[in-house]
Amino acid sequence: MTATRYRSRLHQAGGERRLETHPLTWWLRDDGERVDLDDYVAKDGYGVVRQVLGHQTPDAVIETLKAANIRGRGGGGFSAGVKWSLTLKGEEVPRGYLVCNADEMEPGTFKDRLLLEQLPHLLLEGMILGGYANAAYYGYIFLRGEYVAAAQALERAIEEARAAGWLGRDIAGSGFDFDIALHTGAGRYICGEETALINSLEGQRANPRAKPPFPGQSGAWGKPTVVNNVETLCNVPAALRFGADWYQGLSGERSDDGGTKLYGVSGQVRRTGLWELPMGTPAGELLDRAGGLRDDRTLKAWLPGGGSTGFLLPEHLDLALDFDTIGKAGSRLGTGLLTLVADDQSLVALVRNLEEFFARESCGWCTPCRDGLPWAVELLRALERGEGQPGDIERLEALAADQGPGKTFCAHAPGAAMPLASAIHFFRDEFARGIAGAREEGG
Repeated sequence: MTATRYRSRLHQAGGERRLETHPLTWWLRDDGERVDLDDYVAKDGYGVVRQVLGHQTPDAVIETLKAANIRGRGGGGFSAGVKWSLTLKGEEVPRGYLVCNADEMEPGTFKDRLLLEQLPHLLLEGMILGGYANAAYYGYIFLRGEYVAAAQALERAIEEARAAGWLGRDIAGSGFDFDIALHTGAGRYICGEETALINSLEGQRANPRAKPPFPGQSGAWGKPTVVNNVETLCNVPAALRFGADWYQGLSGERSDDGGTKLYGVSGQVRRTGLWELPMGTPAGELLDRAGGLRDDRTLKAWLPGGGSTGFLLPEHLDLALDFDTIGKAGSRLGTGLLTLVADDQSLVALVRNLEEFFARESCGWCTPCRDGLPWAVELLRALERGEGQPGDIERLEALAADQGPGKTFCAHAPGAAMPLASAIHFFRDEFARGIAGAREEGG
């Protein structure tokens, strides 16, 4: 019996995709197998490396990225061009590192896996360009350890690129030296925080670091270090190939955020998977592409970008899926992968499951996270059993407030607090039914 291999699935066939409209997925094969070096180069892969290295200054590359407004696709939404402009550079500064954050552990997120397993050369090309712009001499791909197929694809791609001269010394005759190594993590969600990732890369415990100094000034082994998400780096080649105006035009009037996005849907829908669409695509269009909910269920709520984002309601489906629009609605775009919740699902049970994950993955560095998350889990378990006590909902709200932005060492606890606080805000009656005696009193 052959074991079934799970793949992140793109629901757009090759005939629907062109480089000018689908710069992240144009190269992909319809059979889901890895695009090797020959196929990638045949479609002008690494062409942007030849175009940029030795012909444009690093500052010119950064200015293009700033104008294109490539915002971090790992969830933070910070401008990649601005981040690169803050990297410490100069003749007296040692060349540092470019690190790709491929530690994809956000609940409900599987977009980077598609690129890592099926299109690793696009990531490598983006890293070479990023290394050039940031005066880095070495790159690391920090990969989630459970992504075994992705590790195999990346190792093979690195070998192919190095043998062909795209990695190593004097890339494309430009005089620029840069190489890449794959580092597989030990499976901790906290490594999604860039300074915890750097600590882990150095062989230390994956705790966040105090900032400042920021990684761009003193990161891995004390040298300037830039950390970007997989999808962010994969956007770089096309933006430099066609320019900032073209990149901004991909989203058109939908959004001020440039480019396309790998959006996805999971949960109680007929068709889960991924689509590359313009930034600012309405959430309702994603639900339509997913075929709606299974078994004629009714939508109760949805998460716009993974487990650390706040719940939104069906009336929010017309919102543009971009960073600012979703932020104004009280949530976060996050990774841009929707999780759909049907009307027959318990929000208390769903949130309890999420909070158990966040409590388990806490590094334990600060009190609101280390002690507050397990306490929230215990309260939610009691409510789920119908054994909650009067005041438990208020305690949960207080815990979520204590874990908010600026009150913890990193964004782990604020991310955990957002689905909890929003679920109570929109569905307080479900939590109230978990108070002991509430069901009997309600008949």
